[in-house]
Order: sequence, then C-alpha cells, then structure tokens
Amino acid sequence: MPPAPPCRGYPIGDGNLVNAHDDSGEIAPGEPPHRQLAALFRILDAVAWLCMLVAGIALVIVILTFGWLVYGRYVLNSTPTWVEQLSLLLISYITFLGAAVGIYRNSHLSIDFIRESLPGLPRIIMRYLSNLLVLAFGVGMAWQGWVLVSTNLKRFIPMLGVAESWRALPILICGVLIVIFTSAEIANRIVSRGDHGE
Repeated sequence: MPPAPPCRGYPIGDGNLVNAHDDSGEIAPGEPPHRQLAALFRILDAVAWLCMLVAGIALVIVILTFGWLVYGRYVLNSTPTWVEQLSLLLISYITFLGAAVGIYRNSHLSIDFIRESLPGLPRIIMRYLSNLLVLAFGVGMAWQGWVLVSTNLKRFIPMLGVAESWRALPILICGVLIVIFTSAEIANRIVSRGDHGE
C-alpha cells in the first residue's frame, strides 16, 4: 500500500495523515487539498513557508543580538541598551507568524478525540463549528491588531525610535492569515463533500 500524500506539503510521522476520510465523506482536519483548490493551497504553502522563513531569520537575529549584549556587557563594559526592545519586537513576529502557520498546518495542540469519535453528522457539525470559532477569533485578532496599529503610529518604542505600530503589526498579520487559512480549510471541506455527494 503506497504511503498517504503529505499533509499540505508537510508529512506527519511515517507519512500517514493525522486523520483520514471517514465513511461520511467529510474531509478531516489535516487532509491534503482538493484538486480544484490545489493552486490556492500551493500559494498558501508558499505564504506559510515565507512566514516561517521570516520567523526563523528573526530568531537568528535575537540570538545574535543577545550574544552582542553579553559581549558588550562583560567584555566591552558597555551594555547595548537597545537589545531588549529589539528582542521584544522580534519575539512578537516569531510568535504570531508561527501561530498563524500552526493554524494552517493543523499543528496546534488540540484535544479532538471526542469530536472524532462522534457519529457522522455531529462530527461534521463539530468540525465546522471548530473552524467557525477559529475564523471568528482571527477576525477579532485582525480587527484589534488594526486598531493597535492605527492608534500607535505616533508613539515610539524606546531605544529603537520606531513606531509602536511595528509591535502591533504581527497581531494584524496573524489575524488576517488565520482568516485566510481557516477559510481555505472550510472551502476545501465543502468542495470535498460536494464531490462525495455527486
């Protein structure tokens, strides 16, 4: 038996999907994209990869700046005071970009054994309800992120001299990405169910 296809470009464990199609035809979380949405999911794969690249670069910069902090404090006897503020700024990008990608890859910690053990219709309803709650959370995050970005344009981060809006921007980005990724998953589920019903 050939191995299962990778989960949106990311194989899990021995290559098997986290969940498989059940007898209802309902697509389970973690399934690969439907053929009609393959191009969309290739774009979203690239977006998720770019987010992780940016987060990875930010993490490297954080490590290097803390190395410089230690060197400056103990060797040069001159502590670079900007390191803490830069690190706080970068950590927010690492956290929120990583959180958005976690939504896309279905890698956040979740306890779904109750939902997945339900019979067909209740399980389908619970899966859609779960997606809708995540979607609502993403909308709220995007909205509040926008409020924070727009109201902090004239406030500046100490030591860095850049607007506080840069600290709130990853909240907005994360919210928008959560909305996009979750909407794509809902669309994938609907299209796959339509195929099953034909």
